[in-house]
Amino acid sequence: MLSRFSTQLVRWGSSSARHRSTATAAAPSLKLTPDQIYAREDKYGAHNYHPLPVALAKGKGVFLWDVEGKRYFDFLSAYSAVNQGHCHPKIVQALQDQAETLCLTSRAFYNDQLGEYEEYVTKLCGFDKLLPMNTGVEGGETACKLARKWGYNVKGVPKNQAKIIVAEGNFWGRTLAACSSSTDPDCYEGFGPFIPGFEIIPYSDLNALEKACQDPNVVAFMIEPIQGEAGVYVPHEGYMKGVRDICTKHNVLFIADEIQTGLARTGKFLCVDHENVKPDMLILGKALSGGMYPVSAVLANDEVMLTIKPGEHGSTYGGNPIACRVAKVALEVLLEENMTENAQKMGEILRSELLKLDKDIVTLVRGKGLLNAIVIKETKDYDAWKMCMKLRDNGLLAKPTHGDIIRFAPPLCITEEEIYESADIIKRSVESFL
Repeated sequence: MLSRFSTQLVRWGSSSARHRSTATAAAPSLKLTPDQIYAREDKYGAHNYHPLPVALAKGKGVFLWDVEGKRYFDFLSAYSAVNQGHCHPKIVQALQDQAETLCLTSRAFYNDQLGEYEEYVTKLCGFDKLLPMNTGVEGGETACKLARKWGYNVKGVPKNQAKIIVAEGNFWGRTLAACSSSTDPDCYEGFGPFIPGFEIIPYSDLNALEKACQDPNVVAFMIEPIQGEAGVYVPHEGYMKGVRDICTKHNVLFIADEIQTGLARTGKFLCVDHENVKPDMLILGKALSGGMYPVSAVLANDEVMLTIKPGEHGSTYGGNPIACRVAKVALEVLLEENMTENAQKMGEILRSELLKLDKDIVTLVRGKGLLNAIVIKETKDYDAWKMCMKLRDNGLLAKPTHGDIIRFAPPLCITEEEIYESADIIKRSVESFL
């Protein structure tokens, strides 16, 4: 008579047999039109996004294809999550290999991938410790918890009095803490009561930061080196160095939110590298997995990281073997393929082409590396949304942010020829409104 364990093995059978069985049993999928795809999402999905009407089915490198086979340049890169390009073969292989070996154990046990990943990233970025999470907003939440804990245990802030400074226009997600620190009504309106302990100051204003840090209960300043979602706002030169100096002077933690700006996007490996400063905490996400899997991380030195004890913070999926394997390989791809240098070079070419656009329509160009934006002068005939629709029609996908701004952030593997081809699409789209 078979034991329960043996019975279970028989039930599952060999991996190949199960795959064959599943493939045989699966019903052929119906090919839907774009309009049918839009209608299905609208009917069965929550209406918490307003997607550009294009139904995508395939991605490779800098390109996306819709269900009808039309090809587009991807100039959003999943909000800079796909820095390495869509479906990079080395990252895909790492995902497949690990998925066939070990997927999830939870942090109740050790696994053979987490320590290797932590060692690689901490040495690469110059920190003592890494705390693994899944999404970018979880990284922000983790950084806030660490800052508060450090404030109470190390700085000596009175219980429940810790303050974290953020900047106007910040965006680090849509949890209640992120809503509580936001200045965007779309993010916070209707979601109160809000979490206390956040103080908002103007972006790129060192005098405001100096004044706010004089409060002894301030434990941290969390800042995006370039504000991405707000519209690619680049602070004045010397701002990051000034932030570092003020935080050091007042014993305040400098938290760099590099979820969107980090990992080669702005022409440096980290955006803070443009001014050669090191934060006390670094938040990474998005491109940390090359768009292959939800992976985020917070890095800090022991004085900060070791204030969190077992049971005080965690995640079932954070640090799982697939995430660790994929993230390590995604970082290797950025380095091996010199994507930082390419982002710097291609970004300069792109901005030079964008600056040639008609000034009556495109009133401003800003950015660093391959994180760029244009500001559209809105009229009754055109606005940023209509411009993105025209770009779509001409074979390039981008998305408006805050009404009149269009962000341009292609994968960092883009070539010079592709940059010029993309710039020509943007030029033709703008000129169609003249």
